[in-house]
Amino acid sequence: MIRHLVFSLAAAALFVCPAAAQNSGSNDNFDVRSTVGDLHVGKDADAEKAGLPLYPGARRKAEKDNDPINFGISTESFGLKVVVAKYESDDSPSKIIGFYRNQLKKYGKVLECHTRDQSDTHADINNDKQDSEELKCEGDNTGPITELKAGTEHNQHVVAIEPKESGSGSTFSIVYVHSRGKQGDV
Repeated sequence: MIRHLVFSLAAAALFVCPAAAQNSGSNDNFDVRSTVGDLHVGKDADAEKAGLPLYPGARRKAEKDNDPINFGISTESFGLKVVVAKYESDDSPSKIIGFYRNQLKKYGKVLECHTRDQSDTHADINNDKQDSEELKCEGDNTGPITELKAGTEHNQHVVAIEPKESGSGSTFSIVYVHSRGKQGDV
């Protein structure tokens, strides 16, 4: 769903604003700079761009349709930044949870939630409210996937950790979402 949002916004930006577009086919990034705003769409997402260190020994999860996403749009009226990257490790979920619980503390109170499917990982934004709201767990808060969340609805870091299906090791996703209205930087 995030991928479709990113590409829809990118296409709309190209038709709406006259700009200098750059695409360096070698790194799968696309940038548009204009007087109306700036747009970045790329596969250059990683833990660092999401504001977190990579768990020691972790590696990118290699699977079809698992490209990392780094999307940013900034105009005078609004801004949105979304970074999503997926990794795997030979370590247990509890070790990764402990590591990221500690790392996320710098962004505020760390909330622990549980879901049944990584596609249920929640990094929702409520644009109806001016003030950033506290994060909360969604759904029935049960399942094998642990979500660690820190920040606010408009500036959040989420790490979703699950045991590998093989029974040995873990997979995890790192998500960063930052949105703003007229004031502020993305």
